[in-house]
Amino acid sequence: MLLVLFIIFSIIPTQQGLAAQERLLKLPPLPAQDEKTEQIAIFLTKSDLKPGELNRLMRKYPAITLRNTFKFALKGFSAKGPKSQLDKLAQEPAIAQQSFVNHYHTSDIKALPNQGDNLQMIGADQVRGMFDKNNGRLTGKGIKVGVIDTGIDYLHEDLRQNYGGGQDVVDGDGDPMETTGIGGASTLHGTHVAGIIAANGRIKGVAPEATIYAYRALGPGGMGTTEQVIAAIEQAIEDKVDVLNLSLGNNVNGPDLPLSTALNNAVDHGIVAVTSSGNSGPNVWTVGSPGTAAKAISVGASTPTMKIPYLEIEGEQMRLEPLLGSVAWELDRTYELADGGMGKPKQLKGVKGKIALIKRGEITFSEKVINAEKAGAEAVIIYNNTKGPFIGNLDRTSLIPVMSLSKDDGIELTQKIKKGNAYVTTNIIEEKDIIADFSSRGPVTSSWEIKPDLLAPGVSILSTIPGGYLSLQGTSMAAPHVAGASALLKQAHPEWNPEQIKAALMNYAKPLQKRNGEFYKSYEQGAGRIQLKEAIEAEVLIYPASLQFGKFQLSDRPHEHQAVVTIENTSQKQQKITFEVPNKEPGLTWHMPMSVYLKGGEKKEVTIEMQADPQIFKKKIQDGQLTIHTDGKNITIPYLFVLEEPNYPRVMGFDFGAGDREGTFRYEVYLPGGAEEFGIALFDPDTYQFVQYLDWKRNAGKGLIQEEVPVEKLPPDGIYVSKIFARKSGQEDWIETYIQISKSIDIE
Repeated sequence: MLLVLFIIFSIIPTQQGLAAQERLLKLPPLPAQDEKTEQIAIFLTKSDLKPGELNRLMRKYPAITLRNTFKFALKGFSAKGPKSQLDKLAQEPAIAQQSFVNHYHTSDIKALPNQGDNLQMIGADQVRGMFDKNNGRLTGKGIKVGVIDTGIDYLHEDLRQNYGGGQDVVDGDGDPMETTGIGGASTLHGTHVAGIIAANGRIKGVAPEATIYAYRALGPGGMGTTEQVIAAIEQAIEDKVDVLNLSLGNNVNGPDLPLSTALNNAVDHGIVAVTSSGNSGPNVWTVGSPGTAAKAISVGASTPTMKIPYLEIEGEQMRLEPLLGSVAWELDRTYELADGGMGKPKQLKGVKGKIALIKRGEITFSEKVINAEKAGAEAVIIYNNTKGPFIGNLDRTSLIPVMSLSKDDGIELTQKIKKGNAYVTTNIIEEKDIIADFSSRGPVTSSWEIKPDLLAPGVSILSTIPGGYLSLQGTSMAAPHVAGASALLKQAHPEWNPEQIKAALMNYAKPLQKRNGEFYKSYEQGAGRIQLKEAIEAEVLIYPASLQFGKFQLSDRPHEHQAVVTIENTSQKQQKITFEVPNKEPGLTWHMPMSVYLKGGEKKEVTIEMQADPQIFKKKIQDGQLTIHTDGKNITIPYLFVLEEPNYPRVMGFDFGAGDREGTFRYEVYLPGGAEEFGIALFDPDTYQFVQYLDWKRNAGKGLIQEEVPVEKLPPDGIYVSKIFARKSGQEDWIETYIQISKSIDIE
């Protein structure tokens, strides 16, 4: 049988241009991956199929194997077989939708020294002194929290007393233990997430007496499929968990993937669903599924209180980032900088008693630091060789401080060294409540929803791992703060449903500001960073907790849009609610409701009207926050609308592999809004000359495209640079990857 092998090295944003192409072409090829001729697909049915009906349907397709049936997370089933047969099954009258499985993974995580006060920042320490309606302390006791992840080390001393059971959907048994003993594929992610929620030992989680149910849906290396994660959601619904945490995702920004649908259905079953937004920031449109699920709580990462060293030189300050394994930066006087080149021994002869400025690349961070230590440097600053800052790891604890710097700042410092102006001092500045650069931003394509919904600390978070403790960072660490907070809210207000809990967290969140004092956009932070005590004490709830006014088309007439919100008085006393009219902007007019009086326990619906004249108001994305005043506190509601076709990426989520029939290969790609022109072009990796198109089409539909192409359309065997491009409304975007093509490998 013929086999087409593929390897994806990296995804290069359009704007990085030739420099990025040069970097991409220098990457060595990875080992080829084994491909199977069969695929797994999820089928949504138009109605509930009885077992007999499903069996009769499947008997028509003997080459297809039924794998799982779903009745809670989704209405449908999963099946495995040749794509041609799966496509025929998708045409049956009972089938509403077919979707092939995507791969999900834990967020990319990096280890950092623990510096934070994350629990104090969200108010968890204050809440533990409060009582629920049964006069029990708010600790999460009696609340079941499901963790869909890599499993957990349920024997860990800080977790074993809270472990309530679970399921391993990877191996198909009842033992959701973390992957261990498989080379570099062992995992720790789920144990770290579970500890943030409910550790109860040497360290404390947000809800230290909540019961943890573990669902191992991500196997060795932290990888899993749509089918596995949906099966875990299905089991969690059957287990009647109260809260569900998914610190996982992919890079497809779309609201209609099956996993997002399954998570919305979990919410409809009364579960508070919490998911990470992703680690693909700081650009907009980077939030991925299932962080795009409308009813779930999607969480971005903010920083807890951290002491950050800044270099000061000639009145200018430059922010430094610590490398894992570095001793603390405590330099307290003026030091001279010396250019240490790439950090090789011969380049470090002049660094004794100075701070060595070293460029990233060619040798490891640890080799650079060891060489600088031997040369007598007082400290090391490694500056990036690509755009932007970075955070790295050392193989061992350094003897001297080691920090990182952005490429632009590094180049500026090397120029000052050449001019003889190379004396620097250090200022230690305390920072908190800044959005982490890696945190994915919204909005969501197609639905234009605000995601993430909330922020929580996700940098330098100390938690449990198998056999011990470790500080990690990522939106994977931010989401379980909100899952733990939701458990405390559910204990305090057992009658509240998921929408009310989400509203309490969002209504009373703290909108965050950038270092320059400007507020972040609503599609960067949602409502802001959670304030748990304020959410638990909420006497008024307003939901939905964010408003999407949709997409406006450019025309001669103003557009009028309405949003209906529910105001609920959860207290026993009368509440007066007043609506603040937003600041006036040319082309934008608001009509806010009159003051509302609510008796104790009463709720009412009110209408908010917004009118936009696109001939005057021409921002592509308009966002902001509405302010509502209650008798006690202010509530903020983020809103968003878009004009015409905004600048979302026109193409994402490319995958490529062997076809189901001998002599074919297949690809899939996600087009959020469709494309006027779409294509896959191949280039020679040495000369970057065009070779051929693998596919090209006009007026491609929106959503997931899956195509099979015969082998005769392939170029000769080898490695190629593949450019997958899509153009719509005057904007073109592309993905560049390496693919390896081989038509001569037999599978036995």
